[in-house]
Amino acid sequence: MTSFLRVIDLETTGNSFTDGGVVEIGWQDVEQGADGQWALRGGPGAMLIDPGNPISPATSAIHHLIDEDVAGAPRWLDAAPAILRAEPGPSPLALVAHRAAFEQRWCASALSGRLPWICTYKCALRVWPEAPGHSNQGLRYWRRPAGLDRETGLPAHRAGPDAYVTAHHLRDMLAVADVPTLLEWSAAPALLARVPYGKLRGRRFADLSDEMLAGLLEAARGDGDLGFTVRHEQRRRESSAPPTPAPASQGALNLP
Repeated sequence: MTSFLRVIDLETTGNSFTDGGVVEIGWQDVEQGADGQWALRGGPGAMLIDPGNPISPATSAIHHLIDEDVAGAPRWLDAAPAILRAEPGPSPLALVAHRAAFEQRWCASALSGRLPWICTYKCALRVWPEAPGHSNQGLRYWRRPAGLDRETGLPAHRAGPDAYVTAHHLRDMLAVADVPTLLEWSAAPALLARVPYGKLRGRRFADLSDEMLAGLLEAARGDGDLGFTVRHEQRRRESSAPPTPAPASQGALNLP
């Protein structure tokens, strides 16, 4: 039986079920061959979804989908289970998305069959910390993944093309890290490459002084990713610090 991962991308109106819905789902499978190497299987798939409420102009400006495009399309709860579980047939080892926390707002466990998730954003921070940015499209043009057909990956911000682009990042991550490792990184907070905001914005954590790190940790209350990254850097410095020399032994006093 072939092992595969299913990359998912959603286009939505709003940020959650409370203020919007899914208007399109895209997917792209990445499978492991007999030689252990991972490769894209076929091309991307996509399906329009009726969100059940009007598509806002703000979100149409991103993905260019309007109410007329989704008229008569299936509803999310009807369409999602078969796509997420790859029915009919075996389910994927895991679902994958870039910034997976967003997709997980709609892809509830009950719909996906409780499949685990890989977040290619969090994994990219680990595999390519030197990248100038870690957005899906930013990585696309910085990395120029082998085999990525430009036309298939366009237009950006449509579910099928975006899933296709993400799948190339995933394939290349799997060349340096196995699935359990990607799942572990995805379950943890993001290990940021640079300070995300404030006076130190854009600075690499390794370049900051111990005092700067302590100040960031104090300011990071409520920001799990920032706190996690600062503590990670502090532990790295502690583990790489040279050992403290033992005090010189003092010989016995020669009393008269």
